[in-house]
Amino acid sequence: MPVPNFSPEDMAQISEHGLSVEAVAGQLARFARGMKYARLERPCRVGDGIRRFQPDELVRYGKAWEAAAAAGLGMKFVPASGAGTRMFEAFLRGLHEGVSLTLAQELRGLHRYPFFEELCAVMEKRGLSLEACLRGDDFVPVLESLLGTEGLNYAALPKALIPFHRYPDHSRTPLEEHLVEAAGYARDARGVCRLHFTVAEAHEAAVRAYLRSVLPRHEAAGNRFEIGFSTQKQSSDTVAADLQNGPFRDRAGRLVFRPSGHGALLENLGALEGSFVFIKNIDNVAPDARRADTLLYKKAMAGYLVEIQETCFRYLRLLEAESPALAVLAEIEAFLGGTLSASLPADWPALDAAARKSWLFARLNRPLRVCGMVPNQGEPGGAPFWVEERGGGFSLQIVESVQVDSEDAGQQRIFRGATHFNPVDLVCGLKDFRGRPFDLGQFADPEAGFISEKSYEGKPLKALELPGLWNGAMAHWNTVFVEVPASTFTPVKRIEDLLRTEHS
Repeated sequence: MPVPNFSPEDMAQISEHGLSVEAVAGQLARFARGMKYARLERPCRVGDGIRRFQPDELVRYGKAWEAAAAAGLGMKFVPASGAGTRMFEAFLRGLHEGVSLTLAQELRGLHRYPFFEELCAVMEKRGLSLEACLRGDDFVPVLESLLGTEGLNYAALPKALIPFHRYPDHSRTPLEEHLVEAAGYARDARGVCRLHFTVAEAHEAAVRAYLRSVLPRHEAAGNRFEIGFSTQKQSSDTVAADLQNGPFRDRAGRLVFRPSGHGALLENLGALEGSFVFIKNIDNVAPDARRADTLLYKKAMAGYLVEIQETCFRYLRLLEAESPALAVLAEIEAFLGGTLSASLPADWPALDAAARKSWLFARLNRPLRVCGMVPNQGEPGGAPFWVEERGGGFSLQIVESVQVDSEDAGQQRIFRGATHFNPVDLVCGLKDFRGRPFDLGQFADPEAGFISEKSYEGKPLKALELPGLWNGAMAHWNTVFVEVPASTFTPVKRIEDLLRTEHS
């Protein structure tokens, strides 16, 4: 691979990012080469790639998980670095461009939001009355108190610290709701609940301080929390390219690096100690009164994963210890093709027993994930598909719209035909049958990232995102899709989402 003619200053900047010249050159080569689109065969549907639990299975798998959780095998991983800016886009626009009639109506309804009391209190400290401001159509002080540094500063806070739900004596942020939820399905026999949050470095101190303030409320109920934090590593950033696929430079002539998306969190996930890890987005939480389905299905998904993993491990030990009979190989083939939806290689009939054993061992010895899929209701997000493998056959994959060729009408038709979507609801098995953590990077598809066009200092650039954490970063995991009800998916992307029934 030809290496660009980087200056000593460039090389020092690359080194400061924890990257090598070769890695940056490889990123620039990807811009020139482009990314390969996924080739969709068909959408996954219930009975064809998606499993639907029966009532007795919900009970059975739930009990299986409770035993594993009691042994301390579970933990929760929550990407929580996202800013709350997007939630307040309309409010920010009103602050800087003037309040429209629509926004004025929205502001007059602020009493409906869970942060109303906090807003009243901060305005009183500033010598202002929220009620008087709204009555007099004096909206700027209200917006400043809600968004600005002299008030609640919600425009700069991470979404994790913005109140989502109001209770009789307090309000809860999604950060606190994740504690409560974890206590519902990841609590061990000693009452310990293990969680890990990825946070922006600039917000870590505030997140830690907030948790110190709310933990006593939940520890009084007999829970103990072991909470870890990590940040997206600077070494996961990718260099930006100009429109000719050369290094993009700012006005001072320096290289520009950009965060490479949530796929960069694969390293954070791989560093965890948990055997079974739940993954869920920070803004996907429900209040106490509407959490029952979430707990029921989380336990069932995890118990199902435990059962599948036990079967994988039993077969791996058989394959490692001896030359199994043809009947055993056939049993393993059926398990792979049925439960794990794996395709056999095209030359399978011609392979001898030793070659089959080797292939089966490698195919079983992978990280495992059970992914919840919600019936499609028009929400944005990836969807479950049968995808053509580059070496032949098909696999189950979560595919985002950017991974599908926009100019291929047939592929777009298949994508639009999805009956379910991925709400980022996963339970993962991260250790192999010997109890060692997998090197998760070995099971990613580097071609499953994407290139987008952005701008910087008024100039267009190309940005490279790594394969998404639950997309290409897990492309070569053993994967199972199960249907979960829409009641388990309660995201907050815009402030108005907090007024939905599921957040009341």
